[in-house]
Amino acid sequence: MQTDRKLKILFGILSLGLLVTLLIKLKDVPGGMILSGLFLGGMLMVVMVIACSILASVLILIFKQLSYLTLFYILTTISFSAFHYYLYSPTLTIVVPNGYQGEINLVLSNQKENELTVDSNGIGYLNEWTFRKTYSRPIVKQLNGENVDEYLIGFNPSAFFGKGSICCYEKREIQNLSFKIGTKPHLEDEYFEHKSLIELVDKNKVKWTEIEKYTNFSDTTIQLME
Repeated sequence: MQTDRKLKILFGILSLGLLVTLLIKLKDVPGGMILSGLFLGGMLMVVMVIACSILASVLILIFKQLSYLTLFYILTTISFSAFHYYLYSPTLTIVVPNGYQGEINLVLSNQKENELTVDSNGIGYLNEWTFRKTYSRPIVKQLNGENVDEYLIGFNPSAFFGKGSICCYEKREIQNLSFKIGTKPHLEDEYFEHKSLIELVDKNKVKWTEIEKYTNFSDTTIQLME
C-alpha cells in the first residue's frame, strides 16, 4: 500500500505537470486551415486520456497490487511524454546579412548539418530531420549580432513558417520553409517582390522531390504548415 501511494503521488504530479506544459506548447503548434493547434491537440489529448482510462481498467486485473489511479497516472505520464516528444520543435538561430529585408527561405537539403547563415538572397539549408520538426518561431540575428526579432513576419498566428515547394527543375521540386523580415518593427504584413528561387539555390545541396506533373515555368507555391 505504501508503494502504491508513493507511485500515485509521483506519477500524479508528473502527469499534471506534463499536461500543463502540453497545453502551453499547443498554443504555438500550427493547426489546420480553420482549427487551431490548441484545439486539435486538445482533442487528441482527450482521446489519450480516455484510452488510458480504459487500459488502466484492464491492467488493474494484472497488477492487482496497484490501484486504478496509480495505473492511470502512469499511463497518462507515458502518453503525455510521448506527445511532448512528437511536438518537439528546435528553435533555430538564423544569421542574415546586415540590413537584410525580404523573404527568408530554408530549403530541405541532402546534407547532415544545417546551414543557418543565409546568403544574400535569404537562402539557407536544413537537414531533413530539422525541416520536418521545425515550426517554432526562430531567433534571427544579423552578422553584426543585432537581433531583428521585432522585424519578423510570419504567415499567420498559428503557423509562423510558410511551407511550400519550388517548382520545377527536370521534373523535380524543392521543398522550403519561409518567413519575412520587414522594413519596420512589429508589422503584421508587408508585400515583398516574388523571386524565382529555382535559379538561386545551390542545386548540389538540395534534396529533390519527384513530381507527377511537369510545367515549363519556375514558380514557388506557399502553403500553411499542417
